[in-house]
Amino acid sequence: MTAVAADAERYLHLVGDGDEQGAVEVVAGLLAAGMPAQRVMVDLIAATQTRVGELWAANVWTVAREHAATATSERALAYVAAQCAVRPHRGRITIACVDGEWHALPARILAEMLRLDGWRVDFLGPSVPGPHLVAHLHETGPDAVALSCMLATRLPRAHAAITACRAAGVPVIAGGRGFGPGGRYAQRLGADVWAADAEEAVARLASSGPPSSPAEQDVLFGDDEYTFVVRERPSLIATTMSSLAATYPAVRAYDHRQLDATLEDLGHIVDFLAAALYLREPAIFTDFAEWTAAVLQARGVPPPALRAGISSVRAQLTDFPRARSVLDAGLARLPAR
Repeated sequence: MTAVAADAERYLHLVGDGDEQGAVEVVAGLLAAGMPAQRVMVDLIAATQTRVGELWAANVWTVAREHAATATSERALAYVAAQCAVRPHRGRITIACVDGEWHALPARILAEMLRLDGWRVDFLGPSVPGPHLVAHLHETGPDAVALSCMLATRLPRAHAAITACRAAGVPVIAGGRGFGPGGRYAQRLGADVWAADAEEAVARLASSGPPSSPAEQDVLFGDDEYTFVVRERPSLIATTMSSLAATYPAVRAYDHRQLDATLEDLGHIVDFLAAALYLREPAIFTDFAEWTAAVLQARGVPPPALRAGISSVRAQLTDFPRARSVLDAGLARLPAR
């Protein structure tokens, strides 16, 4: 068992308790024992964050505990980075989360990994609006931009950011599970390079330097159906919420917390539908439906509840065959009971 593996459970417990001092002591001990900083970042901090997400999805940890764990790991990461002084010698790179993307720890880990590899890094943090990102590029002239997108609902904004960066003459490295398995949507949206994780991004940049932008692709995104779903989002959600009592009677007994959670879930249904329509990729919605069904079941919400919500949205889209087809594909992925 490696040193990281031996300390992983202890570190998970510490971040789950929000114990910043204890978490820092673990990473400090690993560094003192000779563990390379890159391995501490990837094998302990990043791997633990993956486990934190799994514990939330399984309803073992609350959202508050997940947030505390993330904040604690950010503190531990900052400590590791502070122990490693490296003079920039490769070039300059900007790292940002796309507009609306608040999961910043993976991007922060990439920033620190690139710093250790000799890059001057401008880390802009979570949810960076496209115009602000482009203004920064014009001010600093980086060799490349790394954009993180963890949720597929942010892909239309990611596309806008990628397009703007390339128009400014700056190549784009895309990362984050929002770009789909294997980054399947990254190239379609115009990204120059896809990297599955921080290590792969560092290796790609070290071996070949900043990517050169390929020729523009003539790909159509969005249409009238996408525009309608985005424009009518509030109405689609409100109408679905008011109709649930008839299609899923159990909702009548929901308390305020459960009703708020239901409203949030309906928003996700509409947003993932919109993303699927924008890219013409039904898998964006079907993957969401399957994953959400598992998450809701872990919280005691049976598949018929999700089925009722999706079906109600579908009933409002009688004039939109592509949207209904996407929703039908999602319904087919739900458990029967």
